[in-house]
Amino acid sequence: MFKTIYEYEDFAQSTTNEDGSRVYVNASGVAYPSATTVLSVLSRDAIAAWRKRVGDEEANKVSRKATTRGTKIHSLTEAYLKNEDLDEAYVTTKASMLDIEMFKKFKFVLDAIGDIHCQELALYSDHLRMAGRVDCIAEFEGRRAVIDFKTANKAKKKDQISSYFMQAAAYAIMYEERTGIPVPWLVILIAVEDDNPQVFIERRDDWTKELLRTRDYFENGYWS
Repeated sequence: MFKTIYEYEDFAQSTTNEDGSRVYVNASGVAYPSATTVLSVLSRDAIAAWRKRVGDEEANKVSRKATTRGTKIHSLTEAYLKNEDLDEAYVTTKASMLDIEMFKKFKFVLDAIGDIHCQELALYSDHLRMAGRVDCIAEFEGRRAVIDFKTANKAKKKDQISSYFMQAAAYAIMYEERTGIPVPWLVILIAVEDDNPQVFIERRDDWTKELLRTRDYFENGYWS
């Protein structure tokens, strides 16, 4: 059984622009881009080159498949952490046999999660000038961490997921700014198709400088 020790109301509401980017508006009416939108500058050129290489039709097909699978695994993870009935969740999410097998392996790493502070909480930071919705903040192997859930076709190397760490660092900073509760650790959990899940653990402060550098590039169009 997972235990939620804190419950917070969302600190921002989101809207989606025509180009697919997301903006969060706080209670004061200030709009901030999502962390995902800001960090997309890191992969923009690579994605454009990939779409050009494989063609729009194939690229759209692959993207839809990845998005659908990611949504299902994420929904199952949220249900599991809320102690909901998984058999019912499999039906509700229309999970395929592959989805279910991926999630069953993923459950083993989820069991390292202890007391939960929040799930799916919208946050923002005046300092960072960005916002977002964090997957989970909880104790992981006894350490308070932002925990982000990902899916992948194949195992990732650390140098391939810098944006994941920066995104998690942004959420940690947002959460501390809004609540006064520090979150020193970042945990990235990846459900991998036909392979074992991956666990990456990093210190928040090791990624703050690169996060701010990327934020500045997003805002100003050049690296500081």
